[in-house]
Amino acid sequence: MREHDFPARGRRTRGKGRFDDDEPQFLKRGRPSEPVVTDHDDAADPETGERWSSWDDAVQGPEPHPAWLVTELAAKDTELGVLKTGKEADVHLVRRAVPGTDRSCLLAAKRYRDASHRLFHRDAGYLEGRRVRRSRENRAMAGRTAFGRQMIAGQWAAAEFAALARLWEIGTEHGTIAVPYPVQLRGTELMLEFLGDPEEGQAAPRLAQVRPDAAGLRDLWAQLVDALVVLARAGYAHGDLSPYNLLVHRDRLVLIDLPQVVDVVANPQGPEFLARDVRVVSTWFTSRGLPAAVTDPDRLTGELLREAGIR
Repeated sequence: MREHDFPARGRRTRGKGRFDDDEPQFLKRGRPSEPVVTDHDDAADPETGERWSSWDDAVQGPEPHPAWLVTELAAKDTELGVLKTGKEADVHLVRRAVPGTDRSCLLAAKRYRDASHRLFHRDAGYLEGRRVRRSRENRAMAGRTAFGRQMIAGQWAAAEFAALARLWEIGTEHGTIAVPYPVQLRGTELMLEFLGDPEEGQAAPRLAQVRPDAAGLRDLWAQLVDALVVLARAGYAHGDLSPYNLLVHRDRLVLIDLPQVVDVVANPQGPEFLARDVRVVSTWFTSRGLPAAVTDPDRLTGELLREAGIR
């Protein structure tokens, strides 16, 4: 595995930011590192609901781009409805297609609410260890001014995009973790690969909705442990892991909803977030019949902390 993906134990230093101070490589290819905030419907046709694809005006996901992704500038986006409503964002289903051709794909557009409409108020603990370069912005975020709250809202989208891009690259190369492909970031709108039935527009079920047999349950647990090890080696904790933000797509466990991803080294509460993640999912698997000796949260937490190089 690549050295920069999984640092050797003992080589990481405390207090080093991951999302704002160290931009991922794919953000450094001549594209804007701070996409403009836009009205998501400002160019929509009032009759058809279509708008021109925003692909060329956004920070784009890691290369090589998947073959299924429509990147043509002639493409148009059509709103198909709401997939999910959440505490801090809503997810919409969007079809991106090139008129007059068979080129099309479905995307999940995650749109973070502005500061006055968001319901997610647990910012402080998750934001520890994240920094932006300008001291004015740091002060505004710390003081929760109107400008600071808008900065925080933008950080959720940027943090999720950066984490998904890195984990996608790791998963593509090593197959040890699955996340939706992060298509693009534009302001507070994050477009992702749609995981589900493309014919029906039906999203893949969450782990909480599936009822696997004993063998399937063990396989899903093994996939989850592999994914958590990848996260820990990369220095991350999901931060809000539960059976409701894990999808099961074609028998593959997929991590979703990563805006609150935590740097387990730079964030003083990082080990606590990691331990809580493990405790929540271990409880679910145990309740479904997996032996407690297999899902022992204390043992797994200790292993993950060692993988992160902080124990």
